Amino acid sequence: MTKDVPSDDFHVFDTTLRDGAQREGINLSVADKLTIARHLDAFGVGYIEGGWPGANPRDTEFFQRARSEIDFRSAQLVAFGATRKAGVRAADDPQVVALADAGAPVVTIVAKSHDRHVELALRTTLEENLLMVRDTVAYLRERGRRVFVDCEHFFDGYQANPGYAKDVVRTAHEAGAEVVVLCDTNGGMLPAQVQAVVRTVAGDTGARLGIHAQDDTGCAVANTLAAVDAGATHVQCTANGYGERVGNANLFPVVAALQLKYGRKVVPEGALAEMTRISHAIAEVVNLTPSTHEPYVGTSAFAHKAGLHASAIKVDPDLYQHIDPEQVGNSMRMLVSDMAGRASVELKGKELGYDLTGDRELVGRIVERVKRQELRGYSYEAADASFELLLRDEVHGGGAPRFFRMESWRAIVEDRPDGTHANEATVRLWAKGERAVATGEGNGPVNALDRALRVGLEPVFPELARMELVDYKVRILEGKHGTESTTRVLISTSDGSTEWSTVGVADNVIAASWQALDDAYTFGLLRAGLTPGE
Repeated sequence: MTKDVPSDDFHVFDTTLRDGAQREGINLSVADKLTIARHLDAFGVGYIEGGWPGANPRDTEFFQRARSEIDFRSAQLVAFGATRKAGVRAADDPQVVALADAGAPVVTIVAKSHDRHVELALRTTLEENLLMVRDTVAYLRERGRRVFVDCEHFFDGYQANPGYAKDVVRTAHEAGAEVVVLCDTNGGMLPAQVQAVVRTVAGDTGARLGIHAQDDTGCAVANTLAAVDAGATHVQCTANGYGERVGNANLFPVVAALQLKYGRKVVPEGALAEMTRISHAIAEVVNLTPSTHEPYVGTSAFAHKAGLHASAIKVDPDLYQHIDPEQVGNSMRMLVSDMAGRASVELKGKELGYDLTGDRELVGRIVERVKRQELRGYSYEAADASFELLLRDEVHGGGAPRFFRMESWRAIVEDRPDGTHANEATVRLWAKGERAVATGEGNGPVNALDRALRVGLEPVFPELARMELVDYKVRILEGKHGTESTTRVLISTSDGSTEWSTVGVADNVIAASWQALDDAYTFGLLRAGLTPGE
């Protein structure tokens, strides 16, 4: 496999496996960490911080397995640790020796740069802390390791005692650290502050500087870019911004900004087009739903709803998009809602494969129908499949053929004396000229209805066996009180390769669910290539 090693002029350093793993709700196995490391290497980051070898068995195993199981194309593996303990030689400190023995070509050590943390947390003198930094860097360099130093709480320490904070940077640099990283550990800085401090420290110390920003003010990405503007040439980030508290600087918007806005080539050719896929793949590994509103990679990042926007985009997509979404592996989406105008419907129709250009009467009917339906509680922006069926129905003059027709359905919930419940549904329907009566049981009335529908239809349409409901949402809409309220149901269905969403609205949850199920299976059969009436 050809290596695609990034230039050493600028470092993209990922710490998802160490700092990102500290996010609440994330618990990575060794296998998870290996998978994420492969994704990050495929994206083209220069450095992957894998954890703290020797501190826990999981990280120690990761480094052992990564050396033999991953053939890194772009990234170098980084071991993380701390400076030696006070009063102990670096060569005699087991955790420092473990860093050298981990086999990673690069080691990042965290050092205290805030005077109060030195005296209160380390319980040592400011002079001894400088010696700890110097000795640890020198020892690791003697063992043939490249060394980066993370100056923890640097910006807070700089505000309290700028002279000492700069002494720590200067000491690390003079001892042989290739990069000294200024860390906004508490995440409290703002871009102008970061820029001013980085510029001053670079000029006063001569060290090569990096930036590590937490997102507690919502400014981690902006702070990272401000540091780059001030001369930092090393950025530490995490995939999707995972990290302790509210997170870290998000790797993906940082890389996209550097490459598309600053004109720096920081990942290999073609890697940026894989960014959305890799972001979502890592989210799947950590078992967190990808955020739909993430910059660049979110499914809503290039989604347009307002009619005014749609009219402009019809003329030129660049009028309401800051980049071509394909540059980052994403795509433009048109949302249809009660805000939709003719342009929105035409563009959405084109997206779905229907050319509505020039048919003003048809487009007008669709717009008005959408507005009437949304007034009743439907939401087509979250149910593309239901909108496509609506559009298809209007294209056929309000009478698009269907695969099946419901004669009636009923659902029964039986409450038993022992506290258990039984749920049963019966459907009577017509498909391909034949009448079917089917019954199903489930763990709730909607599940029973779904099973009854499958029992009745799968003998006629075996393609349904590949489909399954993967998400089910219920929302009580405003307008009435208590149990008289209107209910909206959104269902997501998958055939194993793609997903689609449908919507139903009614005065009770089972009737609304039936509408969404009807659309879900009708759309799924169309996707399978079947034609109604055949």
